[in-house]
Amino acid sequence: MKRILTFYIIREIASLFLLGIAVFTLILLMGRLIKLTDLVISRGVPLADISRMILYLMPSFLVFTIPMAFLLAVLLAFGRLSADNEITVMKSGGLSLVQIMPPVLLCGVVAVLLTLAASIVGVPWGNSAFKRISFEMLKQNVAVTIREKVFWDEIPGIILYTDHYDEENHTLKGVVIHDGRDQARPMTIFAASGNVGCTPNQQDICLVLNNGSIHAAGKGDGYRLVNFGEYAMTVAGPGKGGGIGRNELDMGIGELRQQIDNPATPKATRLKMAAELQSRFAFPFASLVFAVVAVPLGIQNRRSGKSAGFSVSIAILLAYYVLLSLLRTLAERGTLPAELALWLPNVIFLAVGWYFLRMASLERSIWTAVQDALLTLIGRRNAVR
Repeated sequence: MKRILTFYIIREIASLFLLGIAVFTLILLMGRLIKLTDLVISRGVPLADISRMILYLMPSFLVFTIPMAFLLAVLLAFGRLSADNEITVMKSGGLSLVQIMPPVLLCGVVAVLLTLAASIVGVPWGNSAFKRISFEMLKQNVAVTIREKVFWDEIPGIILYTDHYDEENHTLKGVVIHDGRDQARPMTIFAASGNVGCTPNQQDICLVLNNGSIHAAGKGDGYRLVNFGEYAMTVAGPGKGGGIGRNELDMGIGELRQQIDNPATPKATRLKMAAELQSRFAFPFASLVFAVVAVPLGIQNRRSGKSAGFSVSIAILLAYYVLLSLLRTLAERGTLPAELALWLPNVIFLAVGWYFLRMASLERSIWTAVQDALLTLIGRRNAVR
């Protein structure tokens, strides 16, 4: 009997889970499709390359969509089971709510493993590969996309303006460049002429400028002026900024730990990497936490239908992500240890979910119990005052 029930609940959750992954991933992908479509239309990028770029983006999406889809699947599945009185039948057959939880937790473990794979292996692989293919496209199109008397900002942090551009020879005249990649020391460069090209090893995109000056802001009120006859400026390439260099999102677990333990790594960078390292493990376990939270809430929504289940899932996700973002910011600033900050949302939501599960097991309304708890807390605070 329990074996049949286990497979029944797993099948109920699995179908909604797969549908949720597809829907949420498509929603996240829509924001990127506009830019990807522009690459096809305006630059003639082959559809095969666009497909590869979408594939490289998938792990970053799945890290978010798998827990989201699992939460929604459990809410809708138990909402339907409760609405059709199947939960009541299970309880009348001698099963408690806690005894119904194992198949849900088993599905949660599968969701955790999938998210861990996407987070630990997929994200660094996908981000690195996406940057490589983006850089290759940039090298092929950088000389084509520059327009005279138009501000060109294809490379993040670089803004280029030229009075005249020869598309055949890739030469510039009357050049103005703002280089803001180093926020501590932005530079403005003026040059009479220049040309666009790549370094001999074809790894970097560079501008060779002639007869100009560099105006750089220093610390405080510092200012530096440098005149040059010829200046070779690398604007993009591996490790050269412009959105092409590696950051904590492109690194594997071993590389993150190595950089964190390296005394030469700046403190701010170490804090960001420590937060990223903990999030690679903490965030996937949200699926197990959502399993405990979603079951009692799904049962409570028996009369409200799927719309209520969707609304509740959005509310839970919003609360979780806001709390996670807040605590991650504190970790990156060094206010809280990364180990505490990134795992604390899971602990808080697990405690709340266990309370909800206990109330549902006692046949008490969760919302009434929450209201009573809030009124009790308010009453105590007034008594203290």
